[in-house]
Amino acid sequence: MVEAVQGAGVVVTGAGGGIGAALARRFAAEGARVVVNDLDAEKAKAVAEEVGGIAVPGDASSIVDQARDALGGVVDVYCANAGVASGGSEAAGEDVWALAWDVNVMAHVRAAHALLPDWLERGGGRFVSTVSAAGLLTMIGAAPYSVTKHGAYAFAEWLSLTYRHRGVKVHAICPQGVRTDMLTASGSAGELVLQPTAIEPEAVADALFAGIEEDRFLILPHPEVAGYYQARAADPDRWLGNMNRLQQKWEAAR
Repeated sequence: MVEAVQGAGVVVTGAGGGIGAALARRFAAEGARVVVNDLDAEKAKAVAEEVGGIAVPGDASSIVDQARDALGGVVDVYCANAGVASGGSEAAGEDVWALAWDVNVMAHVRAAHALLPDWLERGGGRFVSTVSAAGLLTMIGAAPYSVTKHGAYAFAEWLSLTYRHRGVKVHAICPQGVRTDMLTASGSAGELVLQPTAIEPEAVADALFAGIEEDRFLILPHPEVAGYYQARAADPDRWLGNMNRLQQKWEAAR
């Protein structure tokens, strides 16, 4: 059992399935009190009943107060997990870009804005951001997703460097492919890049809890991503050339 989460009030957004449901199950198994959020009320209710938690359906951007009330007034851990995998290029519609920005970035900003006054007053709180390896690297065929996941990672990084001395702990989870509906919806690009090394959602939860125990900011369920990230930073042109060859491979296969 991870002592840091035993008895904690935990909120997991986008927890009706996939990574979110796996996180809700793991937090509950570790002795936390869990609020399960999802836009789909039935899915949220089903997972909440399974884990002995409380369903708070609705838009992840606006449920902090309701979730706090459901937990008796205190949120100790907030998992900003809800996200949208918006594909497309620079030509994607303004509505596609706006939705990706709103869900993948601004929902995190709004949650932090609502949570931080209490956390800073108490001297503690934990913000878990489900980002993606795309937030460290990129993803072919998915400009809105890649750009906004970079934003989500940047915000998590900013939260950590700004508030860690005041007791706020931040974790950024950056997996590659995970066997969820989102991976299925990623189409041929996902089949080429993500499917070969895809892991189960439970492996993501395992990686997070290992990171919590070790007090690590960056959580890499696919350890090889660290090498890719280093290569990207060390020689951007070489890395971009390799990614462009992957892009060409994808285009040829299409």
